[in-house]
Amino acid sequence: MTSTGVEPDQPGMGRLAHAAVDHPPVAKRKIGVLLANLGTPDATDYWSMRRYLNEFLSDKRVVDYPGWKWQPLLQLIILSRRPFSSGEAYRSIWNTDRNESPLLTITRDQAHKIAEGLHATYGDQVVVDFCMRYGNPSTDSVLRRMQAQGCERILFFPLYPQYASPTTATANDQAFRTLMTLKWQPAFRTVPAYFEEPAYLDALAASVEEAYEAAEARPEVLVASYHGVPKRYLMEGDPYHCQCQKTTRLLKERLGWSDDAIVTAFQSRFGPEEWVGPATVEFVAELARQGRKHIAVVSPAFSADCVETLEEINEEIKGSFLAAGGERFTYVPCLNDRDDHIQALLGIIRRELSGWC
Repeated sequence: MTSTGVEPDQPGMGRLAHAAVDHPPVAKRKIGVLLANLGTPDATDYWSMRRYLNEFLSDKRVVDYPGWKWQPLLQLIILSRRPFSSGEAYRSIWNTDRNESPLLTITRDQAHKIAEGLHATYGDQVVVDFCMRYGNPSTDSVLRRMQAQGCERILFFPLYPQYASPTTATANDQAFRTLMTLKWQPAFRTVPAYFEEPAYLDALAASVEEAYEAAEARPEVLVASYHGVPKRYLMEGDPYHCQCQKTTRLLKERLGWSDDAIVTAFQSRFGPEEWVGPATVEFVAELARQGRKHIAVVSPAFSADCVETLEEINEEIKGSFLAAGGERFTYVPCLNDRDDHIQALLGIIRRELSGWC
């Protein structure tokens, strides 16, 4: 008999001790680690983009206006036009070799490396998988697959260094929705924001230093660009803005830089209400008008490069800087699956699995 109380039967399955001989095999008990990221369309055509954007923009955590007011505007106007422009943006960065978005490619690579790292520590006891809040692979499908694999305990890890209601909270919400439908729920833990983790900050600082060393000349200022949120969210208690500001300060301290060498800005403004600022696309143009000829931009809130970094920053925001008189633009890639980032995530996972493994 194994320590799990299941006698060997076939790979990954077994027969419960003392069970009747005709009892069907059951999956051996395991612990699951589920990485979660924002999401991706399945393709760049109009209908694929419309399905993805509809799911995303119908999320009350993302747009919290009353449905009677928001849905007619979304369905009749926004989703009639936006899939075309969003599809064009995705096509400019699409991974044509795998026919998928870069976010999907990178998140899969992250999961693979994390699985290798945990296997070295825990062997086959831990199962690693990944899901998307919007699009595929869906949170619901992956959670059910992990349970079928025998995961009676699951650690859910939203890959957002800073907590925000439209990112971390909605990822957790979606997982909880699946748990609400299960007759036998697994034990469940969620990983908190990790922007203060020393290993994460070390990896972030190293990525900046490497980009500066590779640049033809040293940038005059580093812009830490975070995804924006309505200012109202900050006033209602969402800690995201404060955690972003602290991330920039901690990164500056790690780098040993002066206060004016790194600044904070926010991108991806959407809708008519006031958002936290300054807005990155306007801020970099102002830097150029002030005489800054070479800037760098880093995205500390994104764990993987995606349309908001590869297209919005490295194309739209770069274009804004150059059009205003800037001459050189250095984009610092997200941490993606670089080894120091994976080691930082592994350290967090091992800590959060404490008492389970």
